[in-house]
Amino acid sequence: MAKLTKREDNYSQWYNELVVKADLAENSEVRGCMVIKPYGYSIWEKMQAALDKMFKDTGHSNAYFPLFVPKSLFEAEEKNAEGFAKECAVVTHYRLKNDPVNPGKLIVDENAKLEEELIVRPTSEAIIWKTYKNWIQSYRDLPILVNQWANVVRWEMRTRLFLRTTEFLWQEGHTAHATKKEAIDETEQMIRVYAEFAEKFMGVPVIQGLKTPAERFAGAEDTYCIEALMQDGKALQAGTSHFLGQNFAKAFDVKYATKEGTQEYVWASSWGVSTRLIGALIMAHSDDFGLVLPPKLAPIHVVIIPIYKGEEQLAQVSEVAIEMRAKLQTLGLTVKYDDRDTHKPGFKFADYEMKGVPVRVAIGPKDLENGTVEIARRDTLEKQSMSIGSAVDHIYDLMDIIQENIYAKALKFRADNTHEVDTYDEFKKRVKESGGFISAHWDGTEETEERIKQETKATIRCIPIDNKIEQGICIRTGKPSKQRVVFAKAY
Repeated sequence: MAKLTKREDNYSQWYNELVVKADLAENSEVRGCMVIKPYGYSIWEKMQAALDKMFKDTGHSNAYFPLFVPKSLFEAEEKNAEGFAKECAVVTHYRLKNDPVNPGKLIVDENAKLEEELIVRPTSEAIIWKTYKNWIQSYRDLPILVNQWANVVRWEMRTRLFLRTTEFLWQEGHTAHATKKEAIDETEQMIRVYAEFAEKFMGVPVIQGLKTPAERFAGAEDTYCIEALMQDGKALQAGTSHFLGQNFAKAFDVKYATKEGTQEYVWASSWGVSTRLIGALIMAHSDDFGLVLPPKLAPIHVVIIPIYKGEEQLAQVSEVAIEMRAKLQTLGLTVKYDDRDTHKPGFKFADYEMKGVPVRVAIGPKDLENGTVEIARRDTLEKQSMSIGSAVDHIYDLMDIIQENIYAKALKFRADNTHEVDTYDEFKKRVKESGGFISAHWDGTEETEERIKQETKATIRCIPIDNKIEQGICIRTGKPSKQRVVFAKAY
């Protein structure tokens, strides 16, 4: 198996090679769209399952809304429409016909032009709030706590597998509330859910914060986010939760009758994460040998590889391996016994390292003589020989140990690459030389924010939720500032 480009030599190339060689995804025939292969999709299924339970545990239910949005609905909330306009794919016709000039070719049938153009959803607020108008009449109909798992299309100019694709998979929650407080509480609750998932399942430490007005979701009053730091020193926005105020309710005239009999506009939130999380998982933990997956999201927890010569030795090894597999499966682990005779053990070792399987067990004739097996950890690449009798319990315990170690390593990396700066010269030097999260004072104006972005390519990732009030001066203008914000270059 060909080796990966080293991260330190070319991080972007390393990432692109890893996605393909780990059998996660590949580019399709449509520019910017990807084929998520079974191994990559199984990681997404693990993410889905964990998040779906967390959503349902907080009172949400799943539904599904149409892929197509009538253009008039899409235009109803002006800020939202304007924010996504440049990324929209538009359907104008509903039929093709044979080309009379070039037999065997198809052309658009101009007699099949739609009366109203349809937008392929870049996000679903418009179609959902038009639907909610039919669902909501009274305070008794509230709150509505709905999520959908879906695909969306945003016509991206520069794409990269998982991180930014024209079509991607995601979930989007859309909730309706009787009061402003309920909607804000929902928005804040869901960003905490995302942070818990990122840290406890993905092993990725995140900063919870608020976006600046310039970086908010189009149509939102406030956008909450979680920001993660990748190994190349760039930030990645891993999830967002939006307080929409009454903007969509007013755009679609969604009112409810209060207990007192008055008519009030509904308050709203929306929130989402996408297959971009797989990109975050790759870049936060993986190394020059391939993926490093936290056990909670690994499609395969343990792979057992036999080392043998001839059918007799294989039969002896298989007896022990199959028994071990059964015991591990009883404990809830996913185990693969790879007894293929088409590949040598060395190839298999490299292949499962590339795919990030947390634990590898090797069993050969000498191991059987000694009553031992060899256990290798993917996160540390450490190997140890252990008695067959104690191996199962040890491997089971390793799952928590590996999960915790992966998070601890990422947390240390973030701590080592988070810096407070007080001058613009120091800021520019940090951005250029080391990257990472940079905590600095900002005067609060969009003009200064944009100027810093243009001059350094660093953006304000968030204003941390737990920020302390700290008097200082803006690094760019020298004007007063009440708090530091987090800057970084970002994906």
